[in-house]
Amino acid sequence: MPKLAVLGQPIAHSRSPAMHTAALGALGLAEEWTYEAIEVAPDDFDSRVRSMPRGGFVGANVTVPHKLRALAIADSASPAAREIGAANTLSFTERGIEADNTDASGLIAALPVSPGGKRALVLGAGGAARACVWALAGSGAEVSVWNRTRARAEALASELDASVADLGGRPLEPSTYDLLVNATSVGLASASASASEPGDPLPDLKTLCLDADSVEARHVVVDLVYGSAETPLSMFARERGATVVDGLEVLVHQGAASLRLWTGLDPPLDVMRATARSDTIRWQQTSAPDT
Repeated sequence: MPKLAVLGQPIAHSRSPAMHTAALGALGLAEEWTYEAIEVAPDDFDSRVRSMPRGGFVGANVTVPHKLRALAIADSASPAAREIGAANTLSFTERGIEADNTDASGLIAALPVSPGGKRALVLGAGGAARACVWALAGSGAEVSVWNRTRARAEALASELDASVADLGGRPLEPSTYDLLVNATSVGLASASASASEPGDPLPDLKTLCLDADSVEARHVVVDLVYGSAETPLSMFARERGATVVDGLEVLVHQGAASLRLWTGLDPPLDVMRATARSDTIRWQQTSAPDT
């Protein structure tokens, strides 16, 4: 029985097991394939990954905080993973461990408009941010990067043909951009709270150094964070009339791309989307993860 998994820490909040299991069922593979969540500490990542082929695993998704290490441990990597410098998808084959990155294609597929010719601001400098910058720049967008540690933003920008957002002592003004992508973990705690008790968005927006008043209806706002409730950034942007793409939509598209690599079949996006969102409702009705 071929086995699949998602590796991360924390991992309890992940919608990937429910989403992929539903897709495998729709593809007629549910009796043969399985998909599970495995929490792995950074110190245990290498040994856990190397042991997976012996345990019947043919592939794994990789999430925080392992995306950079997933590329480093691989025997080979796709051009996208190499250029991004991070991997979110591993395949275990006779050739060894193969790394790929479907975060980039997942983001572009989830966008309602082409990013070509638009100005984009990416918040963050980790593995997910690297994929976003690479994907947007490769699609013709003019990309700026912000990170709380400026040196990390500078390093990412220099590697991936982007610029560093210069605050000049002022908050970031989304009004100078068309597309805003949050690739940080800011908002995760709020997204894990009960939807019936939404938090105040302003502290999170201030943490991101955003001038909230400059978010407008013309903006497209992507928040890669997802949980049992809407993130403060998504909630605020939606209230301002902006077009919002949440983390679940990006998850569906990147997950479908991973599943296509492993099975060679075209995954059912509608089934994956419905399952990911219904699983969110289940979390709201029971108990949400802390992170």
